[in-house]
Amino acid sequence: MIMSLRIGSTAPDFTAETTQGTLRFHEWIGDSWCILFSHPKDFTPVCTTELGYMAKLKPEFDKRDTKIIGLSVDPVDNHQAWSKDIEETQGAAPNYPMIGDDKLEVAKLYDMLPEDLAGTAEGRTPADNATVRSVFIIGPDKKVKAMLTYPMTSGRNFDEVLRLLDSIQLTTTHTLATPVNWRPGEDVIIPPSVSDEEARQKYPDGFTTLKPYLRTLKSPI
Repeated sequence: MIMSLRIGSTAPDFTAETTQGTLRFHEWIGDSWCILFSHPKDFTPVCTTELGYMAKLKPEFDKRDTKIIGLSVDPVDNHQAWSKDIEETQGAAPNYPMIGDDKLEVAKLYDMLPEDLAGTAEGRTPADNATVRSVFIIGPDKKVKAMLTYPMTSGRNFDEVLRLLDSIQLTTTHTLATPVNWRPGEDVIIPPSVSDEEARQKYPDGFTTLKPYLRTLKSPI
């Protein structure tokens, strides 16, 4: 039985055909972080802009030891043809693998389509697959760290995904949290689970107490 995915769930493993060959997902991630982002169908306008932008943004994810992989509910051959349109209109072709999910298997596995849905990608419209518009941030431990789902008509903000990744990587390494609209280098928050005594030991340069539950300090990175 497939359970609903939540933050902290193990990201389902799978073997799939991609534009860069056959891969087993967990093995492909290895010890890296991963961004899996999905699309309802090939040759769709909003997704075309997203895939091109992610190709340009890939060096930033590389710096963060993060692999990116796309998924679309169509065969790999369609992805290859779509890549040419993406390069022509966006100035960059996908430089990361794109999963062919024409049997809807991965979309179902990641709870983006109902498990009991019959059929394949053939004959399905983007509207039929409207819920296949998610972003999953997955850690080296193969756990889901964050999930975002968008409607088809709203392009995703992958600069925000990058910012979110920075926050998650920081707070995973250090016992810290990040405030609203946080950017790398800005002040961070000491969570309530850390006592004042522990905080003084961990952060000898000091911290600011605004409220007993709201303590801030300069980012250690």
